[in-house]
Amino acid sequence: MPDGPLTSRLQHLREGDQIFVGKKPTGTLLMDNLLPGKTLWLLATGTGLAPFLSIIRDPEVYERYDKIVLTHTCRFVEELAYRELISEHLPQHEYLGEQVRDKLVYFPTVTREDFHTRGRITELIETGELFARLDVPAFSTENDRIMLCGSPDMLKEVRAMLDERGFIEGNMSHPGHFVLEKAFVG
Repeated sequence: MPDGPLTSRLQHLREGDQIFVGKKPTGTLLMDNLLPGKTLWLLATGTGLAPFLSIIRDPEVYERYDKIVLTHTCRFVEELAYRELISEHLPQHEYLGEQVRDKLVYFPTVTREDFHTRGRITELIETGELFARLDVPAFSTENDRIMLCGSPDMLKEVRAMLDERGFIEGNMSHPGHFVLEKAFVG
């Protein structure tokens, strides 16, 4: 956001300017905002993939979860940014490769052209197709932890689905079953 607290300052930086980065993470998409679980679901649409690119490179994530499922839904195949990085380069990473190969499942989908997985992630969840294709049980509060980032419609729809299933939204004060990026949520 051009007038946001970070962008409004960063836009005036010049090459060579110093910046200071603190060690304390902030925001809603933090591991500490989630209760312990077995499977971490990262549900992204469009540019909502961005925060998950750092999460799937974090060794602690692979220590905390038995499985990490990253879904990325876009309109067209060409918009599935980082597909090659996720499916080809990361599994060969010098330090993370073995854990990535053992635990990370990448599930890209598109909505407006033919592709081996087609459809909105919300529809694939509702119909059970997501779980059938991955050969895993449907979401459960006992085992699954979910992070959401993407379009306002996706966030609203998945949040409603999770609420109906008894999932509790987490925050810094009270960890829960799911968290979502709030920058675009109304």
